[in-house]
Amino acid sequence: MIRGMILEVIGGLGLFLFGMLQMSDGLKKVAGHKLRVVLETMTKKTYVGFIIGALVTAFIQSSSAATVIVIGLVNAGLLTLKQAISVIIGTNVGTTATAWIVSVSGLGFLKIEMYALPAVGLGFLLHVGGRSRAMKSVGTILLGFGLLFLGIEYMKEAFKPLETSARVQEIFMAYGGNPLFAIVAGLILTTLVQSSSAAIAIVQLLAMGGAFGTDWHVTLSMSIPFVLGANIGTTITAQLASLQANRMARRTAWAHTAFNVLGTVIAYPCVVLGWYGTLVDFLTPWELSRSTIAASIAIAHTTFNATNSVVFLPLVTVLEKVAFKLVPLRPSEAAAQPMVLERHLLSTPDIALEQARREIVRMARTAKAGFGDAIAGMLSDDRRRLEAACVAEEFTDTLQYEITSYLTDLSRRQLSDDVAVGLPVLLHTVNDLERIGDHAVNMVEIAIRKIEQKLTFTEEALAELNQLDKEASGMFDLVIEALEKNDADAAKSALRNEGNLNQMQLDFRRSHVQRMTDGRCTLEGGLIFIDLVDNVEKIGDHLTNIAQAVIGGLQWDGIEPKVVLPR
Repeated sequence: MIRGMILEVIGGLGLFLFGMLQMSDGLKKVAGHKLRVVLETMTKKTYVGFIIGALVTAFIQSSSAATVIVIGLVNAGLLTLKQAISVIIGTNVGTTATAWIVSVSGLGFLKIEMYALPAVGLGFLLHVGGRSRAMKSVGTILLGFGLLFLGIEYMKEAFKPLETSARVQEIFMAYGGNPLFAIVAGLILTTLVQSSSAAIAIVQLLAMGGAFGTDWHVTLSMSIPFVLGANIGTTITAQLASLQANRMARRTAWAHTAFNVLGTVIAYPCVVLGWYGTLVDFLTPWELSRSTIAASIAIAHTTFNATNSVVFLPLVTVLEKVAFKLVPLRPSEAAAQPMVLERHLLSTPDIALEQARREIVRMARTAKAGFGDAIAGMLSDDRRRLEAACVAEEFTDTLQYEITSYLTDLSRRQLSDDVAVGLPVLLHTVNDLERIGDHAVNMVEIAIRKIEQKLTFTEEALAELNQLDKEASGMFDLVIEALEKNDADAAKSALRNEGNLNQMQLDFRRSHVQRMTDGRCTLEGGLIFIDLVDNVEKIGDHLTNIAQAVIGGLQWDGIEPKVVLPR
């Protein structure tokens, strides 16, 4: 019996998770871009961000997916930490929708699993035979919906024998009666299945199957700690998503964890004293029974997340400070923090804009240092210089976030025409400098390939790279001077450098192909050289955008933006 139950649960859980994934993917394909736009544009106010987070999560049926999207937006500098926290608090409320879907399967008058197989069949036909992308996505949604309920049905059938197994009930009663143990068990289960929705669904189905006995009030009290643990466990996905992101995104993930852990700590005494179960019992308009226990657990889940949100939503700033404490600035990162972006100057926009320009000059110097380290590390196979280039790129990311945030706050003030016209130009300048940092990292990756594959360049190739370095460095100096002194003549001189870089790209690609043809250079070395030349030329393109902005008086009038085409 045990082996059959385990196999059926594994299969049912697999169908449930796969169905949820399919539903989420289908919904994101139908409205994924719109979801991002909504998150970016409608989260300026804390309570609006909370509502958007709840609605988006209920819509895509995955708090993990919604949280990962939020972390991605923070990583890209499109959301501030404070905005992200309000959205994440909303996702915790939105994720309770899944528990309500599962509770529907326990109601005797609505056999929703009867429609599971037809939904799978229709969804598959639309997914395979749909003529448009939207139709295929609708098919994916239906397919996921059917598989999700099919998985619930399999797990429900698997747990049915628990009612007649006194030994199993004794085990659950012994360990489930310890709230702290149950919280840890819920945390571990959610970590393993990577879905709080799935973990809570398992708890609901165990309760319906009689694993906690048939005293439904006791069953409800024993289920609640599992729900609290699942809420902590769901933060693991956000932590994993933030591993490769910047420190601000990691702070977002830790704010999510702190929110759920603190909420559980606050609720724990109420659980131990039995007050939580009494509250849920009071909120349920029905008699507790096998068919309603899943709905009661859904109420317990919703009550926890809704109450947690009411408590912490006004304390978003406190959670932000907690996140900074949990992920503090490194000494090296502190050096990359803005030096002149004083918040109190926002009330005098002209001065604030000038301070932002000064910080952009500092960012440009950082970008130049990163470029210099990248190309020097390439020429000398010096890993330390390459690491320094990566650190410089992290600095530019930090400065981009801080300057963009500062200018965004400034844009909400009453601005003069000159400031209103100049502000978006500075934002574009910041983005160009950040892209220069990205190209410097591309050069680092190229250099590492060169070192690991033990490749060498010919003397002619090294001479050409030195020429590129000299030309690009000179262009950097002119652009920095132009920004610092608002010097249009220096900016025009920088445009001549860019013309030279374009010609060098053509000449050096041609000469290197000839060296490859003559057998003086290997194919691998040749491809690396060409990639390097292309990245330097793209850096020149972004510097050109900045120079043109200076020539235009850091206003849109007179600027002819250069489009950097992908190669």
